[in-house]
Amino acid sequence: MTSVRPAVRLSVLDRSRTRQGEEPARALRDTLDFARAAERLGYHRFWVSEHHGVPGVAGSAPTVLAAAVASATSRIRVGTGGVMLPNHRPLVVAEQFGVLAALFPGRIDMGLGRSVGFTDGVRRALGREKDAADDFGAQLAELLGYFDGSQRAHRGVRARPAEGLHVPAFVLATGAGADLAADAGLPLVIAAAHGEDRMLEAIDRYRARFRPSAQAAEPYVVVSGTVAVAGTAERARELLVPEAWSGAYSRTHGEFPPLAPAAEIRARSMTARERTAYEQSLTGHIAGTPEQAAAELAALVERSGADEFLVTTSTYDRTALFDSYRLLAEAVGQVRAGGDLPGHDF
Repeated sequence: MTSVRPAVRLSVLDRSRTRQGEEPARALRDTLDFARAAERLGYHRFWVSEHHGVPGVAGSAPTVLAAAVASATSRIRVGTGGVMLPNHRPLVVAEQFGVLAALFPGRIDMGLGRSVGFTDGVRRALGREKDAADDFGAQLAELLGYFDGSQRAHRGVRARPAEGLHVPAFVLATGAGADLAADAGLPLVIAAAHGEDRMLEAIDRYRARFRPSAQAAEPYVVVSGTVAVAGTAERARELLVPEAWSGAYSRTHGEFPPLAPAAEIRARSMTARERTAYEQSLTGHIAGTPEQAAAELAALVERSGADEFLVTTSTYDRTALFDSYRLLAEAVGQVRAGGDLPGHDF
């Protein structure tokens, strides 16, 4: 197989997607199996996500799940993509990551997002409002201050065992968050949620505005997205169908459902609104044979100047999902964690 290797690290974000007719516990066990496979394939990081009250996602407690992933692996970096900081008190987040970093030194990442609960009911249950994200900058500063001892929001309060530990922090963003990452001097994780042009504009703004910090001396960009790989381009596109339908259903019904088989989805009678949302959800991804996917990924890395690509693919067929990650790793000549990309300690 011809290798087209982008000069970029490849990592994984797994959301512990539930599948139709199965218990959520199965999805969490799958995440552990997936992490072990990603480590064998040389992926640099394995991150888990935070979703509350969502039928299609079992990953509601990312720091708890990250501890299980770190215990199940030995080399790969483990973290969150991300902990939604507006949902939590910074002290508690610092304590949780402090415990993780103390147990698994040199392997823990702290990915932080600005999103709040998916629905009004979830936000009320969390004790948060929609505008909670407006305080992200102050929350972020307080959180980081617990690690270096500089926090002054609550004088005399110190996070144990976080204080004095180095846990790389990342800001997950779609637009305005890029400015917050730049001002804080933190690595940026960004997706083309609103189109590639807007993502590239945000990346340019981040690099121009970046202020060096103790966390990072220079900008570091992680682009995230779906990459579906199979023996044929048609089969690769088929892998996109379950997640595309879940996304379309969430936009038209307000609920993100478990993954369903692609054949079942294709046989559905969709309303015009559902069909439009579904077809939109199928676009903007990389999908094809190993050679096609590797070439498209290399081109995206070139356009964005990304230092790392966070692969976020989900699909109903577990075997096909694992094969997709394996074929991608083989096609790009995957660099192992701690490999030959210098210049950063994260």
